[in-house]
Amino acid sequence: MVKKLTMAFIGITGCISVMSQTDTTKKAVPAPTTTFTYSVDAYYRADLNSAPAGTTNNLTSFTNSASSFELGMASIRVDHSFGKIAATADLGFGRRAAEFSYNDGTGYPVGSGNGFTSLAAVKQLYISYAASSAVKITIGKWATHIGWELLDAYANRNYSMSYGFSYGPFSHTGLKADIALGGKSAFMIGIANPTDFSVNTSGNNMIIAQFSTGSKNDKFKAYLNYQGGTGVDFSKISQFDVVLNAVLSNKFNIDYDGTIKSVKMGSTTNSWSSNALYFNYDPTSKFGLTLRGEYFDDSKNVAGVNSKIFQSTLSGNIHLDNLTIIPEIRLDNASNEIFSKSAGAKTKGDASFILAAVYKF
Repeated sequence: MVKKLTMAFIGITGCISVMSQTDTTKKAVPAPTTTFTYSVDAYYRADLNSAPAGTTNNLTSFTNSASSFELGMASIRVDHSFGKIAATADLGFGRRAAEFSYNDGTGYPVGSGNGFTSLAAVKQLYISYAASSAVKITIGKWATHIGWELLDAYANRNYSMSYGFSYGPFSHTGLKADIALGGKSAFMIGIANPTDFSVNTSGNNMIIAQFSTGSKNDKFKAYLNYQGGTGVDFSKISQFDVVLNAVLSNKFNIDYDGTIKSVKMGSTTNSWSSNALYFNYDPTSKFGLTLRGEYFDDSKNVAGVNSKIFQSTLSGNIHLDNLTIIPEIRLDNASNEIFSKSAGAKTKGDASFILAAVYKF
């Protein structure tokens, strides 16, 4: 099935290429433009369960620490465009970047990577060609279209990450086509390496797709996302994801992210799911609040958590020019005793506090 879809995709892009070559209309080529984006972040996380030494009670990405000041990531992104061609190089350094590119370099955990050290710093690296005003072809590595949260700390209102983000895809390396359908609607389809692999020796591939639409005033947006195919371990993977954004006023908006991932190994198929709501309130331009509530179901142990978890996270966003201070309190409640307390006792609940600083320039 994937091979047939691959040939169809190549055929589509070939037709697009032929059409673009036969367009004899000459238009003025805009001057080349280059933009730079930089960011840094750091944080302190306290586990209020007083987890024993060597444990953190953290089961999500990027904040795997307790009672420690930590560096997040230093990031530099360069975007360049000239005529119909554009390129992006997005590099990150630090533990956050290493966890994102966990299959590259020495890997995360250390020793699990592919040995290509420099790839571990590549968050995104891609080249795009605008075949027409409605079609853009992209090749390279890019952050996933699935889910609501993003890698860069400045792009999220909560500093800690959801379970849906942490166990979903991080990135895709491959070829995709973005097609404008008119109005606010668009469609994306592509073929990529198995999820999160920038180097693929398995011979397997994934099909990725997205349909997006919204209201004319952009106060409502909807995204239907998909990935499916064969992983490097030859498991059959299928994931559907829905993201909804609603702006209710200039001070209040709501976001929803719901996803389910099914994995078939042999004759057995199991899945995990996540449903997350984000309530965002900005009484002033200098201060905002976000309450995230998430129900994560991994009772079949597909993601390795082996529990159902409800987590609620309240984060403040204090804006001081380009600096954002994020104080955050998080409560995780599981159906099983998966968290640790002092003296090695197990418990179903955990509480943590984070104070983060994020600077974008």
